[in-house]
Formats: sequence, C-alpha cells, structure tokens
Amino acid sequence: MDTRIIAVCSKPENGVGKQVRDQVVLVAGHGVEGDAHFGATVKHRSRAAKYPDMPNLRQVHLIHSELFDELKEQGFSVTPGAMGENITTRGVDLLNLKRGTRLHLGEEAVVEVTGLRNPCYQLDGIQDGLMKATLEELPDGKLLRKTGVMGIVLQGGTVKAGDAIRVEVPEVAVAELEPV
Repeated sequence: MDTRIIAVCSKPENGVGKQVRDQVVLVAGHGVEGDAHFGATVKHRSRAAKYPDMPNLRQVHLIHSELFDELKEQGFSVTPGAMGENITTRGVDLLNLKRGTRLHLGEEAVVEVTGLRNPCYQLDGIQDGLMKATLEELPDGKLLRKTGVMGIVLQGGTVKAGDAIRVEVPEVAVAELEPV
C-alpha cells in the first residue's frame, strides 16, 4: 500500500485551520517550527492555563485524508489543514495504531504517536455539524474519535507533500490510543 503525506500545514496562532505549506520543519522535542503548538510543554490553551509545565504530547497533529472522503459523502467539504492538522496522510490507518508507534516521515523525521485527537466544538465553525460527523458511537458503547492522532517529534527533519510514510510498530505490547 502506498503511504504518503498529502499536505503539510502550520499556523503561528491558535485556532482551527492551518495554512498548507510547501514544507514544514519538525524539531525534536518541540513539534512543527512556526506552529502555535510548538514547544516542549503543552500549548493547548485550556490545558496550558491549568497545567503550564505539562509535557507537550500534542506537538504534531496527523489526520488521514480518507476521513475527508468519508465526510464528503455526508455533504461536508473539508480540505487539508482545515481541521487544524499539521500533516495530512493517505494510506495509513492512523486510528488503529498503538501508542508508541513511530511514523517515519520523509527521509529524516520520526514522530511517535501519543494518542487520539479529541474533536473540538470549533469544528462546527468550519461547517455546522462537522464535530458530530467526526464522532461515532461503537456497538460496545465506546466513542470513536475520527480526527486523527497526536504525536511528539523524536527526530527532526523537513517534510513535504509526496513524502513517504513508514510505520514502525513497537515490539512490546502497548496500550490502545486514548485522547490526549
């Protein structure tokens, strides 16, 4: 299966929606250079206010472009960056990865998956009902959050659309993804 980066995005200020870039630079331990969530400690506004010294487990947001296809079938029009992701992928089943999975992006960068992205009410500002469309109640009563995964940068590098993605699954048993 062809696993690729479809788009890379960043935005220096907080808020949903990031601009598509020709390339982004990932910095080990900090995230996407020039992005509002760049840093070793948490940058999410509500969490930073409460726990300013908490490690930043949300340095990079990755979302699968297959979600955009699914949403289009429901009448939504979502393009790369619109949901706040830094990296839009194709061909990687992000939601079924385990915590600790390493994503090798392009030639150098490595991102370790830390958890699921919890959809935010701000998605409804893109299009009414979008947040609800990114959530699904499973038969066992659990809630499936479809808005991608969050990760930390283990090894920096420049990434761009068209770069290959290689998935490295941890050798030891690890936990299922939970929202971070």
